[in-house]
Amino acid sequence: MKIEPYLFFEGRCDEAIEFYQTAIGAELTSLMRYQDGPDQGPNAHGAGDKIMHASLRVGDVTVMVSDGLCSGEPKFQGFSLCLLPPDGDRAKQMFDALAEGGEVQMPLSRTFYSPHFGMVRDRFGVSWMVMVTP
Repeated sequence: MKIEPYLFFEGRCDEAIEFYQTAIGAELTSLMRYQDGPDQGPNAHGAGDKIMHASLRVGDVTVMVSDGLCSGEPKFQGFSLCLLPPDGDRAKQMFDALAEGGEVQMPLSRTFYSPHFGMVRDRFGVSWMVMVTP
């Protein structure tokens, strides 16, 4: 059994997908818009071009994403996604990309448990930990 995160961007999902493709090398593996489904839910309110469901591949993990109810107010609280890049150069690249337009919570630096660890909240409010395992 495994757990796969499902993130709701409340109307900013297209933007988020493009951002994660560039920032962390996410690969879009599936995408369905509300207009492709039955006329109910957010589609009934003119959200036809918004994303009902999409899947991103990040390394060997799938992250599912959606525009949800298209409220315009994504809220991500109480969790972080942890990226485990293979080395310090890739960690810095990913961390800096995620920090663009976001907020660094703990700069990428050496800790007693990792040669490179940092925490950042991206421009959508998603919290990330970037860590190279020793």
